[in-house]
Amino acid sequence: MSSTSFDHENFLKNVTRKAGVYVMQDAERDILYIGKAKNLRSRLASYFRASGLAAKTMALVQRIAHIDVTVTATEGEALLLEQNLIKQYKPPYNILLRDDKSYPHIYVSTQHDYPRISVHRGAKAADGRYFGPYPSASAVRESLNLLQKVFRVRQCEDSYFANRSRPCLQYQINRCTGPCVNKISKDAYGEDVRHTMMFLEGKNASVIEELADQMEAAAEQLEFEQAAQYRDQISQLQKVQASQWIEGEAGDMDIVAAVIRAGQACVQLLYVRAGRILGSRSYYPKLQLEETEGEVLEAFIAQYYLASNRDMPRELVVNRPLPDAALLASALTEAKGQKLNISLNVRAARAKWLSLAETAAEQNLGTRLATQANTTARYEALQAALSLEEMPQRLECFDISHSQGESTVASCVVFDGSGPLKSDYRQFNIDGITAGDDYAAMAQALTRRYKRVAAGEFPVPDILLIDGGKGQLGAAKKVLEEMNLPDMLLLGVAKGSDRKAGLEVLIRGDTGEELRLPGNSPALHLIQHIRDESHRFAITAHKNRRDKKRRQSTLDSIPGVGAKRRKELLRQFGGLQGIRSASIEDLQRVPGISAKIAQTIYDSLRSE
Repeated sequence: MSSTSFDHENFLKNVTRKAGVYVMQDAERDILYIGKAKNLRSRLASYFRASGLAAKTMALVQRIAHIDVTVTATEGEALLLEQNLIKQYKPPYNILLRDDKSYPHIYVSTQHDYPRISVHRGAKAADGRYFGPYPSASAVRESLNLLQKVFRVRQCEDSYFANRSRPCLQYQINRCTGPCVNKISKDAYGEDVRHTMMFLEGKNASVIEELADQMEAAAEQLEFEQAAQYRDQISQLQKVQASQWIEGEAGDMDIVAAVIRAGQACVQLLYVRAGRILGSRSYYPKLQLEETEGEVLEAFIAQYYLASNRDMPRELVVNRPLPDAALLASALTEAKGQKLNISLNVRAARAKWLSLAETAAEQNLGTRLATQANTTARYEALQAALSLEEMPQRLECFDISHSQGESTVASCVVFDGSGPLKSDYRQFNIDGITAGDDYAAMAQALTRRYKRVAAGEFPVPDILLIDGGKGQLGAAKKVLEEMNLPDMLLLGVAKGSDRKAGLEVLIRGDTGEELRLPGNSPALHLIQHIRDESHRFAITAHKNRRDKKRRQSTLDSIPGVGAKRRKELLRQFGGLQGIRSASIEDLQRVPGISAKIAQTIYDSLRSE
């Protein structure tokens, strides 16, 4: 079963496996359904199964024309964001397909002389303060348990409270101050309630600081069990607050992030009100050759907020510098009659929101680029631009990444007629060459790859793209000539004179001809897409290799020294510096270290 207007196969190829929220829309961009998932790709794939779908789900899938996703750091954050979006947009299929379970809050009955704190679900009909929503009832119960230990505010039912004549067990175990029998004054109890609400609002630094002081005092007095209890309380406080970072800062602002790739742009807009994300939307403005992400942002902000009926917050957070941010802020301030601040370098909750918006823009743009209709048009344009007899069906692109010659990695990225074919991506750790020799690195990667192609393990590509100029292309051509492979078009992708996207020079390996395609050419956009993907894949692989190498102990590279011997050496000498200072005789005294291994360790550490 499939949607008649939505190419789900290509969409699913490019959806992340991270946690997040997805928004299903029809052809008019009206929202049909909002959901959350721990694994976005797996959850969305379940809607497009060949069989086993309920009738209501089938009706939903038939109407899907677009799906936007917003990636979150955890599933809990996805749940909170999902609820905010559902409350904002009230999608029809959420009413049909979801149960009516509401998400829990913590309720403080501030209208009482001795307020109670409790878990609350449903409508907020009673007077008092509500905090949340929380991801689950267990998270609320854990919070209430912690609040009971720290602040000792009552949690009993009002009827139970009104009929007490002596303190209950909670008072006896020091989890309540006994307001039911006047064991605490109204003012002192009110102070405990105020501290409770300050914590629930996120103002818990003083509480954690006090617990930390108590933990250190207990440890100094050798009361380690009590210190451990304080440690666990601090951990619980931090856990509760960490789970709410998506709502962790007050203020009204819009988060605006722009991403450009392969000649197309996506602007992601997050609406934050009273410190909470209320909505998210993607826009895809058309680009001209010279436009940067900052220029796209500036044009979008001006057009979007100058609309007469458009509300404007007091702050915009952007992911790129604007060419004339001061002028734009001044113009919008005058037009709307309220001051506007445009922020770029932000921290804490703002930085997390900005990262969320940028990730969503990248994901949604990647999905848009990979749609079947868009991809087919690009392949046809590439066939025409290169004067090929048949439309290419398989493209491969290689790139090299290193840090001044360190941890060199080559990437191989594959596109087929549907777009990126990630199952065929490969990375190659390059060794045995002069550091920084990109030509030798390219030759080694191509040799290793195309030996396997020649053996029939992978198909022969129609076009092999090399991210580089004539030197890189020459190295690639030499390797392929030695392989005796069937004909394939070799194409170098050299950056233009000022290295701007849209000014790339294409160099044909068969004729040496240089081509410059227009900046709005779909063929050039396809080449930019695969080149950018190979660049991203190479950089990611290089960083992983470099970081792994830097994390690795110097001892790991010494023959004969495994985990057990390394542990004994470090325990005996206290660290690498102590091992370096040790004599061969000292090394031999370590359990498991023979005279031969001691000599190897001694020589290895002095040859660095």
